Amino acid sequence: MPRRRQATARQARLGAELRKLREAAGLKGREAAALLGSDSAQVSQIEAGLAGVSEARLRRIAAHYACTDKELIDALAAMAVDRTRGWWEEYRGRLPTSFLDLSELEYYAAYRWDVEFLHVPGLLQTEDCARALFSSRVPELPEEELELRVRHRMQRLIILERTQPVPYEAVVHEAALRMMVGSRAASRDQLARVLELSEADHITVRVIPFDLEHFADLGAAMVYAGGAVPKLDTVVRDGPHGTVFIDSEAQLGVFRRHFRRVEPVSLDPGRSRDFIHRLTKEL
Repeated sequence: MPRRRQATARQARLGAELRKLREAAGLKGREAAALLGSDSAQVSQIEAGLAGVSEARLRRIAAHYACTDKELIDALAAMAVDRTRGWWEEYRGRLPTSFLDLSELEYYAAYRWDVEFLHVPGLLQTEDCARALFSSRVPELPEEELELRVRHRMQRLIILERTQPVPYEAVVHEAALRMMVGSRAASRDQLARVLELSEADHITVRVIPFDLEHFADLGAAMVYAGGAVPKLDTVVRDGPHGTVFIDSEAQLGVFRRHFRRVEPVSLDPGRSRDFIHRLTKEL
C-alpha cells in the first residue's frame, strides 16, 4: 500500500496497537520484519500509521506476535479495512488536525462520556454558545476560521442524531451551567437546549451542584470515547499546549475510575433536569 503523507488519529491508533502487540511479544522491528518477509522500514511505517495493512496481513502479524485476543484482533481488522471518508474531511487543511481527529474518534465510538466544569460540553452547545466561546479566544480568530469552527462543532451533533446514535453521558458542574459565555438570552437558550437533548433515551445529563461536599479531588474534565473493545478506548483532554489523546492502558484505567467516582456523586437525570429548570428561571 502507498505511503501516506499524514496519518489520521484512527490510522495512527491502529499502528500504535500493532506496535504494542510487537513489544508485548518481545520483538524488535527488524525481527518482526523478518517474520513477515518485509523490512524494518515498512514495519515502522505501518506502526506510525503512514502505511496501510490488509486484513490478511494484520491477522498474520497478530499470529506471529502470539496475540490470542480475538475480539481485539477483529476490531483491529475492522479498522484496517475501513475506507470511510467522513464529513470532517472537508475541513482538512482548514482547521487544526485535532478537530478532525476528535470528529473521527467520536464518529466510531461505542459510547461517549464527558465530564466538564467550566463550559457546557461541545456536543450540547448551541450555535450561539459555540460562537461566543470561539470568539473569546486569544489571539482572536479570523472571521472565516471562527465560522468554520462553529459549523464544525454543530456538525459533530450527527453522532447524537443519526439512526444509530452514540450513547452519550455528560456530567456537568453547576459552574458550567451558570457561566454566561454570551448574552443572558443566549445562556437561557443554552440551558433549554441541554434540557431538550437530555430527554432523548440515548443521552444522559447529570449535574454536580456547588454544595457537593468533598469534591476537590474529582475536578478533572475529560472526554472519554469507548472503542470497539476496552483496549481501544481513548481519553481526550485539552491542555495549555493543545489537545492530547490518551490511549495507554494504565491511564485509561485511571480515567474510567475517575468517571465511576464522579457519576454517583452527581444528581440523577431526573433531579438534574429539575435543577437545570430552576437555573433557567433564574436567568
